[in-house]
Amino acid sequence: MHLDAILHSVPPEVVWLIVGGVIGIESLGIPLPGEIVLVSATLLASQGVVSPWAVGIAATVGAIAGDSIGYSIGHKGGKPLFDKLGRKFPKHFGPAHLATAERAFDRWGMWAVFFGRFIALLRIFSGPLAGALKMPYWRFLTANALGGIVWAGGTTAVIYFLGKAAEQWLSRFSWIALVVAVVCGAGVTLYMKKRAGKAMHAAEESPEEPDLTRAQ
Repeated sequence: MHLDAILHSVPPEVVWLIVGGVIGIESLGIPLPGEIVLVSATLLASQGVVSPWAVGIAATVGAIAGDSIGYSIGHKGGKPLFDKLGRKFPKHFGPAHLATAERAFDRWGMWAVFFGRFIALLRIFSGPLAGALKMPYWRFLTANALGGIVWAGGTTAVIYFLGKAAEQWLSRFSWIALVVAVVCGAGVTLYMKKRAGKAMHAAEESPEEPDLTRAQ
């Protein structure tokens, strides 16, 4: 069963619980399609199936809470936690992934947490890695909250209004409306992802070894 069919088959209250849960678990460091779930739920909101406010708030809370729990786990487990995860899940937590994320934190500090919400690699690493690197929690929470609000709230708002507009203007061609809404919604985060991607690329090419104390 496809994601859209699953969201259509459950009560509205369960839809935003799924949104918050998936995004929260992804933010803990477990690879899940949080962005896809958010977009799908928001398109349902544009059709009146569920409240867009509920979707946006659930996504924001899930992002902030999940990252905060991930921070606590990383703070307690430290670098050995990532070494262990790297051995068990090399495709997601391998040494190359960890080194890239560390360089991003070394170069950008708390901005790596903010931009981490917009790209897949840092999205699953930002909370636990910030904790492992002993970044002060107030700095982490500030960047985490801002990133969660901009990503979750902004994406929900833009896709919702674009979906409503597309539905009204292209009501005779509903499939076109769906394509337009998805494409335009994906473009909302394109600029942020491009900037974050450049930051990651610059960090990867940096010849210096990461000074992990700078994240503090």
